[in-house]
Amino acid sequence: MEYLSMLPGPTNVPNRVMRAMLAPIINHRSDDFVKLYTDVVEKTQKVFQTQNDIVALSASGTGAVEASVVNLVKKDDKIIIPVNGEFSSRLSQLIEGQGANVIRLASPPGQNATFDQIKEAFDNNKDVKAFYVVHNETSTGTMVNYLDKVSDLTSRNDTFYVVDSVSLLGAVELPVDKWNIDVCLTGSQKALAAPPGISPISVSAKAKKYMIENPPSTMYFNLARYFQYYEESKHTPFTPALPLLYAYREALTILLEEGLQNVYKRHKICSDALYSGLSAIGLTPYVTKEEDRSITIVALNYLDGLEDKIFRNTLANKFKVLVAGGFGDLKGKVFRVGCMGEVSPYHVMRTISAISSTLAMMGYDTDAQAGLKTAEEKLKAL
Repeated sequence: MEYLSMLPGPTNVPNRVMRAMLAPIINHRSDDFVKLYTDVVEKTQKVFQTQNDIVALSASGTGAVEASVVNLVKKDDKIIIPVNGEFSSRLSQLIEGQGANVIRLASPPGQNATFDQIKEAFDNNKDVKAFYVVHNETSTGTMVNYLDKVSDLTSRNDTFYVVDSVSLLGAVELPVDKWNIDVCLTGSQKALAAPPGISPISVSAKAKKYMIENPPSTMYFNLARYFQYYEESKHTPFTPALPLLYAYREALTILLEEGLQNVYKRHKICSDALYSGLSAIGLTPYVTKEEDRSITIVALNYLDGLEDKIFRNTLANKFKVLVAGGFGDLKGKVFRVGCMGEVSPYHVMRTISAISSTLAMMGYDTDAQAGLKTAEEKLKAL
């Protein structure tokens, strides 16, 4: 039996996507590559719901995050960023490393800064260069659900609006153009259900103009070079990860075939089923406010006395289901179940059954039947 990856990424990859990587290696300065890359760009625009420029970086999600910073942030720039976990903390450190004046809106892990706090920060700082936000804090399973309202603040102040949606884009509605997002980025290995290694980034005309006029000192992540190469020849400035581009294109094709609204619905229903089913067997979500809970990262508190490594190793070795532990201060306190990509009722029911059985093997009294029945009720909406 193959492992079922219920990690917060990398996620399960459909066979169609894996087979796409078997395409012959082509010349990345050829007409064949132009056909591949323009198709990638056009399909990415559809998934991002944007007409903005697209760069498909051959890098992990962190590469796209870093590109968003080094191309926009300069010394002494004033930047607002909510911080509530590992990845938003890393992003704030990256911005600070550019010499910026970082206004952190800190909240405890598992909680979001409120929209009113963000509005207050804008009201008190009229000269903000950019607003950065981690859409989905992967380390805690916390999701920001007011990105549409932030658009009014960034537009009013003529502020760059940057959204790191590495672990969420493709699973929820995120209309980049409608919400006036200047830079939006994600990673191929999360909700898009492709192998790791491609990180698409969309850039608005306003942000593009700034990046061209104010190039960074870096070379590989200099986005102005990517814009230039695409406009001149539909090429990339450096050798791209060709097999991964084929896989990424196939993953986008699958999403568009299903229909984005259907994809969003499937993710939401499977997420609801996981939360309710796992709660029914006696586990509790780490994020207390339901509206702040991530759709793609289901973070759960460990039961008293439950040892993290023993639990996850038993789950993996006995039932072939992979879940992730906690980060930093949450290590040993929570585990995280991914609900993304090709997630389906099968994934949900097998995961709940396996977790319940593992807990029972470790001496905990769980009601597997209640968990499966509760999840099944939720899944009827699909």
